[in-house]
Amino acid sequence: MTSVSLSTSAANALRADTVVVAVAKGPKGLVPAPGAETVDEAFDGKLTDVLATLGATGAEGEAVKLPAPAGVKAALVLAVGLGDAADNGVYPAEALRRAAGVAARALQGTKKAAFALPLADADAVEAVTLGALLGAYAFTAFRGDEAKAAAKAPVAEVALVGAKRADKAGKAAVERGTVLAEEINRTRDLVNTPPNDLFPKSFADLVTAVGKEHGLKVEVLDEKALTKGGYGGILGVGVGSQRPPRLVRVAYTHPKAKQTLAFIGKGITYDSGGISLKPAGHNETMKCDMAGAGAVFASVVAASRLGLQVNVTGWLALAENMPSGSATRPGDVLKMYGGKTVEVLNTDAEGRLVLADAIVRAGEENPDAIVDVATLTGAMVVALGPRLYGIMSNQDGFRETVHAAATATGEPAWQMPLPAELLKAMESPTADLANVGDRMGGGLAAGLFLQEFVTEGTPWAHLDIAGPAFHEGAPFGYTPKGGTGTAVRTLVRLAETAAEGALKA
Repeated sequence: MTSVSLSTSAANALRADTVVVAVAKGPKGLVPAPGAETVDEAFDGKLTDVLATLGATGAEGEAVKLPAPAGVKAALVLAVGLGDAADNGVYPAEALRRAAGVAARALQGTKKAAFALPLADADAVEAVTLGALLGAYAFTAFRGDEAKAAAKAPVAEVALVGAKRADKAGKAAVERGTVLAEEINRTRDLVNTPPNDLFPKSFADLVTAVGKEHGLKVEVLDEKALTKGGYGGILGVGVGSQRPPRLVRVAYTHPKAKQTLAFIGKGITYDSGGISLKPAGHNETMKCDMAGAGAVFASVVAASRLGLQVNVTGWLALAENMPSGSATRPGDVLKMYGGKTVEVLNTDAEGRLVLADAIVRAGEENPDAIVDVATLTGAMVVALGPRLYGIMSNQDGFRETVHAAATATGEPAWQMPLPAELLKAMESPTADLANVGDRMGGGLAAGLFLQEFVTEGTPWAHLDIAGPAFHEGAPFGYTPKGGTGTAVRTLVRLAETAAEGALKA
């Protein structure tokens, strides 16, 4: 993986293959951003003139390479756009993350790069670190030896120039950014792994191994334990597959913790839709239906690596949803963990079934709050598009807290309601509840279904990440094609908030 370090050298003086600077759109044209001063001097103050001649505008996402002039020890200069110029020279963290990601993607095959981006404070250092490491991500595990050898390697080393000597805050920012990036990239790897390699048992085995490495307590319920415990939702979804389901509990505890959070992840390692088979064209990316479980797992590991003074328990509800002679049929009734019965009218509404079991089980431990994360509904993508995820909650204050965490970390999200009238359409003449209701407002109805399984009085939030969890278009900023690692930053920020005793519900 790419390494990031702080350097006290000036941008023009560090020996590197490339020096990265930033430019922005000012009222009268291109302006160099802080950090580019010595490189601009080497261009006789005409860096932006040269870039403008080449068509650069300073827009976000731009990357222009130039031969370095005399006075710059690097061979190349890479100028990346920040968007609109900041009056005080202090740029938003998300703009820095995206610019660093663009630079890292443009520097594939480079051994060492000097990043001379605006580093006003430790938050900026963390943003550039995170953006660079996320932008440098590549998933090559399943390529052949010849293809791997031909591919350009990610930039090997990034030096953040202009740092102060003995900058403890800066070093801590690099460390935190590195941990976050590694855990987000862990989630990306899981999402990108093909379903013939990642299935409930192999996922559980991986959690067990990583948990041991980081001192986490891991408990795995296999199909026998699930049957004995009465986990009808998870079993009902996984019964059609030759690969049995699992419920994994992975826990991080801190001796000084005052609050406990329960994170629950939907882990459908492949979703065919079951008997309610998905139509052609909707199956190809369904390996991503475990993105919620991946995010939850990575977030618990991150909490451990950061040493947060909080208890965090992750619940990974893992199953493969397949059609077969043993699969759950539309019209079947499942007895869920905790005793409620659910009539399954659509086997492709399976995520809420596995989550419901896990929510009830997590509630038995009386956490201070529960957050579930799931690629749950196409309706949420219709409502919010491919880059935002929806937040629902049983308490307005907690929904706002989660939204604030998402916003602070640069994860686009939107607060969504839970209209009580939609629940009526999920009434069943046969069971306590049906797993689907009216088509309109389907994403909200899914949230209402889950709310029925939350212990009364427990703050709970539901994150529907169906849109941003898997990116099918061209890479942008620090976001690659494929798995994105959405929700990890939000969950970690919530854990930090709880560690500070500032979690509001």
